[in-house]
Amino acid sequence: MRAAFAATGLGIMGEQIADEHERTLAFAKVAFSQIRALRQAATPRNYEVWYTYATGYNSQLNQSINDLLQNKGQVTETDLDQIYDAQFSPARQMQQLDQVGLQVKDEIDQVMAMIEAAAGSATTYTESLADMSQQLGDADDREGLRAIVESLVQTAKDMERSNQVLEERLTASKQEINQLQQNLEAVRHESLTDPLTTLANRKFFDESVEKAIAEAAAKREPLSLMMTDIDHFKKFNDSFGHQTGDQVLRLAAMSVKNNVKGQDIAARYGGEEFAVVLPNTVLRSATTVADHIRRAVMTKQLMKRSTHEQLGRITISIGVATLRDGDTPQTLIERADACLYAAKHAGRNRVICESDPEATGAQSKVA
Repeated sequence: MRAAFAATGLGIMGEQIADEHERTLAFAKVAFSQIRALRQAATPRNYEVWYTYATGYNSQLNQSINDLLQNKGQVTETDLDQIYDAQFSPARQMQQLDQVGLQVKDEIDQVMAMIEAAAGSATTYTESLADMSQQLGDADDREGLRAIVESLVQTAKDMERSNQVLEERLTASKQEINQLQQNLEAVRHESLTDPLTTLANRKFFDESVEKAIAEAAAKREPLSLMMTDIDHFKKFNDSFGHQTGDQVLRLAAMSVKNNVKGQDIAARYGGEEFAVVLPNTVLRSATTVADHIRRAVMTKQLMKRSTHEQLGRITISIGVATLRDGDTPQTLIERADACLYAAKHAGRNRVICESDPEATGAQSKVA
């Protein structure tokens, strides 16, 4: 019996590898077709741009290329340079962070200069008071006293104006620094968000799942992980184009986002696959959440925007696993992913958790 389970697990793993192989080859074929059609050099940079275009992963990139093709009928090497710099350059976000950092430093330098100037003014004011106090002791006539008092009043007014200027500058600096903090948060959010679906991206997921597992283990609390995949996504892309594929991804992402809350973390794991981390959630409850998501996706009617053609409905398959003692992010993801492919193997449009009979073979594979 165990051998049969193991064979089933290997069969599922084989299906998974075959599906991934076919899917990535299809994207590669589209990328090279575009390079060939536009007679461009098959450089790694050009391939990366067109491969990403084929996957539909980056909606901004797809929109830029579609606009160029519509308006100019071609995409030149110069266009690709600009698209790559805007969408792929690893230095892009670092440049944004450096720029904001320099602005913050400049603002702080200006405030420190103002504070130093104010400190100098305060010292001068103190010295003036001491000098006038000495003059008051030495004065022996009415006119002399009057002149000293007038000088003292003028010095106080000068100090008041200086303090007012400093207060205004500090207020302006506070507003500027608040704005710079917002800019930093925007850059940070952009670096952790998938632009097409607005879910968290893979980078944020990798960081979050590791942290969530550590916290759950430390507090002895349950934690579950859900892996979802859109059924027959390649067929939609091939049949109706990448823009419709983008619409499918956004629709599925919206259903995921609308059915998670609180500390739950929903992310685009890659391609048409999503992941949801459910802290403090037992397997049964996580499976219920997964089924809510599955039903929400299934009720959506897909329509091609350009022609208003009804394209039917999409479905998703979901695998759910729960944290075990000694789990790492990799082992937990592997079990949830095995359950996902068990769901696909069993006919798609279903949720399978690791306690289900259908998942037994998948568990054998992980073990």
